[in-house]
Amino acid sequence: MSKRETYESRTEQILMPIAERFGVEIYDVEYVKEGSDWYLRAYIDKLDGVNIGDCENVSRVLSDALDAEDYIADAYILEVSSPGLGRTLKKDRHLEKSLGAVVEVKTYKPIDKQKEFSGILRAYDGETVTIEEDGKERVFQRVEVALIRLALDF
Repeated sequence: MSKRETYESRTEQILMPIAERFGVEIYDVEYVKEGSDWYLRAYIDKLDGVNIGDCENVSRVLSDALDAEDYIADAYILEVSSPGLGRTLKKDRHLEKSLGAVVEVKTYKPIDKQKEFSGILRAYDGETVTIEEDGKERVFQRVEVALIRLALDF
C-alpha cells in the first residue's frame, strides 16, 4: 500500500465514528499534492445534503484526532466538504448509489474519435461500466476510464 493509500485508509478509520456522531456519511478521503502543498480532504454527505455547520463540526473533531494520532509526516492542509453536485464516482459504492442517474464519462484515449460521453448509468462491475447513450448501451473497460461523475443539469 502506498503512503497515500495508507494515509487515506487510516484517516477514514478515524473519521468513521466522527461521521456517525454527527449524522453524516463518509463519501471519500483523499491525500493529494497540489503545487507544493499536501491536502488531506474528507468529503462527507447526508441524505438532505451537508451544510457548513456539518463541515465545521467534523473538521474540528477530525483535526484534533489527527493531531493526537500524528501519523502523517508531511505538513498538510485539512479540508472537510461536501462532494458537490457533480461528484466524482470513484468507488463501487458511489456507482451503486448512482445507478439510473445521468453521468459523464471521460476516457484516457479517444473512442470513436471522442473522449467524453454522457448517458444514464446502467451497470458496472469490476471490469466495466455501462451507460445508455441515446437509447443504446455503451460499455467501457474501467481501465479506459479517466473519470466518471454525475452530470450537472442546468
